[in-house]
Amino acid sequence: MRKWNRIAIVHQWLLSMRGAERVAEAMCDLFPDADLFTLIYVPEKISPAIRRHKVRTSFLQKLPGSARYHRRLALLFPFAAEQFDLKDYDLVISSDWGVAKSIITRPETCHVCYCHTPPRYAWSLYHFYRNFETNWLERFLMSGVMNYFRVWDLATSFRVDYFIGNSQNVARRIRKYYRRDAEVIYPPVDTCRFQMSDQVEDYYLSVGELLPNKRHDLPIEACSQLKRRLLVVGSGMDYKRLRQLAGPTVELLGAVRDEELARLYARCRALIFPAEEDFGIIPVEVQAAGRPVIAYRAGGAMETVVEGVTGMFFNKQEVASLQEVILAFETKESSFDPETIRQHALQFDLEVFQSRLMDFLQRKWPEYLENYGC
Repeated sequence: MRKWNRIAIVHQWLLSMRGAERVAEAMCDLFPDADLFTLIYVPEKISPAIRRHKVRTSFLQKLPGSARYHRRLALLFPFAAEQFDLKDYDLVISSDWGVAKSIITRPETCHVCYCHTPPRYAWSLYHFYRNFETNWLERFLMSGVMNYFRVWDLATSFRVDYFIGNSQNVARRIRKYYRRDAEVIYPPVDTCRFQMSDQVEDYYLSVGELLPNKRHDLPIEACSQLKRRLLVVGSGMDYKRLRQLAGPTVELLGAVRDEELARLYARCRALIFPAEEDFGIIPVEVQAAGRPVIAYRAGGAMETVVEGVTGMFFNKQEVASLQEVILAFETKESSFDPETIRQHALQFDLEVFQSRLMDFLQRKWPEYLENYGC
């Protein structure tokens, strides 16, 4: 059987080290000779493991301010992704939540898409994003643009030979919107970065980018009213609004270094995770530090948090629902065992991800060669 010789990894953009970039980093570590393609690249904000690879960018890289104002270039993303020349590669792995899967490959090239989610702004959260626009003209234009984008997005999904979903939650979306099956491989969490602490301090924690759909407003309002200390870690466009909601017991810390975040994880009473995420690496990181999670009962958290063992769920994205569970948690807080919580998190370890990804590729590669007569 012919083995793949040249591998390319395609990732939408490399502007910071968030969850999707940790997946790309794990892929780069698994395939040290692979070339990396991305629309826009800011090397100083990316890990050394990624920077060691040959990185090829799109024409968007040359536009002034493209890294800072990349979201304003969204209409150019599909065109830019389709310009990547991948004719020299046997295997292409796209890490996708938007346009990375739209790359064009030869019939001889096997294209595997690790899908973080079908674009939420076009599909599952379309109405949320549309209603967030306050200007009627912007809502009208978004409706027209997204109509065409959905047609294009569905069409480009058939350029993928095999889909991998980052959770059962995302696999269901892939089946719903693309009518394709996807095997589930959970994203990697470098559990070694997080250690348990003998000291637990009197604060709750909310972590993530400060965007409206992340719903940091819920823990801020809930803890302000209950007079519980809450530390909010992250930066983003929603900072000013959230700062106005925060009472005296709430602190917005902004972005913090990885070492400080690990310390905050290990010493918090619990993480409050109010968003509906595709998978949600942050709850797993907290559990790797032995601390429980209070999560909204939806999305990937339902696959990573074990109710009554590693955390608790609230049922509605409402302040009252969250407050009820915070108070219930405080009556059971001592029953959550840090070692049990950490052991649960280890199933999402980096080595587990890499082993499962390699196993998937080794199973699908001969099947691809047989189907296409390569």
